[in-house]
Amino acid sequence: MKTAAKAKPIVTFPPQDEVGTEMRGADVVVRCLEREGVEVVFAYPGGASMELHQALTRPTKIRTILPRFEQGGGFMAHGYARATGKVGVCMATSGPGATNLVTCIADAYMDSIPLVAITGQVFQQFIGKSAFQETDFFGMTLPITKHSFLVLKAEELPRIIKEAFHIASTGRPGPVVIDIPKDVQQKIFKPVFPAAVNIPGYPDAPQATDDELTMVLGLIAKAKKPVLYIGGGILSANASTELRKFAELTGIPVASTLMGLGAFPAEHPQSLYWFGMHGTVAGNWAVCESDLLITAGARFDDRITGVVSKFAPKATIVHFDIDSAEHNKNKFAHHPIASDIKYALTRLNELIKETKWKKPDIATWMKEITGWKKQHPFPFNYAKNSEYILPQEAIEVLYQETKGEAIVTTGVGQHQMWTPQYYLFKEPRTFISSLGLGTMGFGYPAALGAKVARPDKQVVDVDGDGSFLMNIQELATAKIEKINAKCLLLNNQHLGMVVQWEDNFYAGTRGHTILCDPANIGGPDNPGGIYPDFVKIAAGFGVKARRILKRADLRDGIREMLAHDGPYVLDVIVPYTEHVLPFIPQGKSAMEIITERVK
Repeated sequence: MKTAAKAKPIVTFPPQDEVGTEMRGADVVVRCLEREGVEVVFAYPGGASMELHQALTRPTKIRTILPRFEQGGGFMAHGYARATGKVGVCMATSGPGATNLVTCIADAYMDSIPLVAITGQVFQQFIGKSAFQETDFFGMTLPITKHSFLVLKAEELPRIIKEAFHIASTGRPGPVVIDIPKDVQQKIFKPVFPAAVNIPGYPDAPQATDDELTMVLGLIAKAKKPVLYIGGGILSANASTELRKFAELTGIPVASTLMGLGAFPAEHPQSLYWFGMHGTVAGNWAVCESDLLITAGARFDDRITGVVSKFAPKATIVHFDIDSAEHNKNKFAHHPIASDIKYALTRLNELIKETKWKKPDIATWMKEITGWKKQHPFPFNYAKNSEYILPQEAIEVLYQETKGEAIVTTGVGQHQMWTPQYYLFKEPRTFISSLGLGTMGFGYPAALGAKVARPDKQVVDVDGDGSFLMNIQELATAKIEKINAKCLLLNNQHLGMVVQWEDNFYAGTRGHTILCDPANIGGPDNPGGIYPDFVKIAAGFGVKARRILKRADLRDGIREMLAHDGPYVLDVIVPYTEHVLPFIPQGKSAMEIITERVK
């Protein structure tokens, strides 16, 4: 009788480092970017980064896009990252080129966006000697990055770049700076490309234990008024599918931050849509009245909580976050759980089935929420009999004409709040806005980055005239690079959000918030006072534009904008007297939300 042959043990070998041919440090950088799968770099050249740009002109799979301002390039990289979930890459020279990226880096840090910013630096012999275009970019970015590198040895470039992409994209995502002196870029050597990353002290993503998750299910089973409070961490973890399954298995209503929009369908019966300072009444009241608040991938930002002591005062709070530094930072959590949220939701869904867990009877709670939704429907109604085009109507028509399927970016101001009120986001990574830092000038360059990332999607920047002016030069980038990103410009000749606060809290006194001639404020009844002329400005950049003054022309104008094969600016003139509602004033609780304008 024959015996079965023993199976040979499978021998695995660790991946091997690769030794490259002799090349310049700048070429090593490009090869490293290729190895990380980088498709596009948004880069503005200068003296200390010329070697890098020369390397990018040699055969490579990477597309280099020249912005007209380093900040524009940084926000393009941000938009690219938000639209794809991949690491966005921007590049600048030393000194002012690098410092022009500071706002973009801080923006990515606040919103947890994976970004790698590569900057040229002066020759090492000049560092610390106030050389031409020298700044301590490494030092000044330490507070606003996950990590900053100053490369002093060319041979370390492959390891540092691989580590930078790993740090930027894993755990809680964020920006990483790589500052490269010019002599490092010029040095000729044989690079060793590491096959794996080994960063002592950099932890793997934490995972919730079954005991912690079972405890959470026990809390849900006993809850009478539970709410799921979700944030941008759901999108960062690509956990939208797991979230929806968990919500439907438990029956819990879902309230989102603006960062989390699209993670849960806006029109789902359990959706409370978004809550916070200008969010839904039902969402704000449900969170405030909840007895169990399960927070997933959110950080209790002040625009969500208002006065912290008045936020969800009766709730037992469970806080899932991959970054334990967020636990108890802004709001005390009874049950802080450090975990990758995709893992936690996946395992929760498994435990529900494995244990035959039964969801709680919260019919009374859902009936109460339904009553709030009927009492304060969302989106709010606006004055549809107005003789003027209202910004709310313009966004609503955009939603209708795109069927809610566009990627929408925004600047910062009233339009930033109206956009998610009247454009209901159904899918992840379709709403892109500067939310933590609140950076004006973000919208159009972010739209360019998103369009480069997703050429198959309609991409529209909904912007205000104040915000749009801050990076209007990127119309040139759109034209030359043939990036078909649109701008729906809601032009009210004022800094609208500040004006709203002036009306509410400063007796309407205008503290330098009028963008045109105060003695000749432009508007639908005074086209001659509208300044600047965005149609002429766009034409100067070679970009198609149109001004809309009458409601009867609005839909046709939006259709023309969407159908145009190329970048387009639709300048829609709206009154400056509109206020964003609902509104929770600072120092108030969600139960004190304002739903009607105080006369």
